[in-house]
Amino acid sequence: MSLSRRNTSALTTGIALIAAVSLLIGCGPQRVAGNAIPFGGLDPATVAGLPVTHGPSGPLAGAPPIDFTYENGDNGEMDQIAMSAVADLYLYWADEYPDTFGGMPFEPVARLASYHAEESPIMICGMDTGGVPNAFYCPPEDAIAWDRGVLMPMLDQQFGPMAVVTVLAHEMGHAVQYKSGNMTADMPTILAEQQADCYAGGYFRYIADGNSPYFEVSTGEGLNAILAALFSIRDQAGTDFRGPQAHGNAFDRTTAFIFGFSDGASRCAEMDVPEMQERITQLEFAPSDDSGELEVNEQHVALVEQSLAEVFAEELDEAPRLDLSGTTCGETEPAAYCVDGNSIGLDMPELAAIGTPPTPGGDPAAAGIGDFAAFAEIASRYTMAVQEQAGLSLKGPSAGLRTACLTGSWAGMLMPNRSTDTTSYGGLRISPGDLDEAVAELLGEDSLIAADVDGASVPSGFARVEAFQVGFEEGSDPCTERFGD
Repeated sequence: MSLSRRNTSALTTGIALIAAVSLLIGCGPQRVAGNAIPFGGLDPATVAGLPVTHGPSGPLAGAPPIDFTYENGDNGEMDQIAMSAVADLYLYWADEYPDTFGGMPFEPVARLASYHAEESPIMICGMDTGGVPNAFYCPPEDAIAWDRGVLMPMLDQQFGPMAVVTVLAHEMGHAVQYKSGNMTADMPTILAEQQADCYAGGYFRYIADGNSPYFEVSTGEGLNAILAALFSIRDQAGTDFRGPQAHGNAFDRTTAFIFGFSDGASRCAEMDVPEMQERITQLEFAPSDDSGELEVNEQHVALVEQSLAEVFAEELDEAPRLDLSGTTCGETEPAAYCVDGNSIGLDMPELAAIGTPPTPGGDPAAAGIGDFAAFAEIASRYTMAVQEQAGLSLKGPSAGLRTACLTGSWAGMLMPNRSTDTTSYGGLRISPGDLDEAVAELLGEDSLIAADVDGASVPSGFARVEAFQVGFEEGSDPCTERFGD
């Protein structure tokens, strides 16, 4: 978050290995069915119309044999998962492609290749893959290649085997773009990348619906892990969205994936430049910026309080009072809403710890998330006053999603060029990396941003992120309208 003003920027064929960020990952049951609910049509008991499930996520036993070949493989675990993913994607697109693209049949890619970036590189698409831990689609050769030695094992170790499947689903999405004619010479890289993330989301809905003979994924911890994997391969804060290697920040990548999961491949095919320019949130640092991180102290908390009071002025008869001496009257840490007295207790040392961002080479255990995560936790408790004065229940999953949505609506008003009055809201502005910090907090084990007054978090990280995004994109009205008691 920043005190300075910024201009919005917008964002990017391949998955680039950036920096892996550890979040809570888990395994989770599957083979569930439900009715698809479009993005924003949230039900706190489901994930886009599917029940929240907990159980295994990964390859299914007894999967069908694979009757096509690939180059340079070692038939190890990573190659087996990759080939199962390709076989499954062929099945998915054989059905989905004609429905999405006017009855045209889907044609499998011409070439599949595995390599080890350190020990067994290959020449493909005019490139030597030695020292290139990546996965990519090559349009001239209609080829998909993946690094089985560095990239895939890293993703599997941190996020589980379905992260490997996510990478292949993304690259197959690029193949679909070219085969369908979706990809044009002037398509911005960021749009191509967001569309491929969206196509991956559509494929994972097929798995979650129990239609895959090769994989299963839970809608609880399993989808949380997929979103965390997308988080780990986000662009670094401040990346120029116009760059040829830009893929998008975590907020925009997870949004695109959720679109596909909720609305299907047809929603992805509709993505275009105007839609992207309206939705994209990736920012560049202004010349006067340092890190875009504010110290979590009394002065800056006062500005956050001012911004919240101004954003929710129409919803509040009486603004809650902030008490910086601790959380003695509430049930949650490090911020608690006290119904009696309409106040918010804050544990400033704990908030400061959350607001301390990780540093390169630093001790991950000693770092928090970043300033926006801490300020958004304060905002989440502030929205309790909004809900209380609207006569809404402060307990249960609906209250948790409503809280995430209202916190997102506050964040949306701080986005440069989104608010109508650029001089108000405490003089604060969203800065590069802030929304990624929100995603990190929302995917945490006990997200306060998506918790009710007692701190009970909505079980699904997917639903938490989507609720925040709805508020960010559409403002506060949908939050109270869609999440009734």
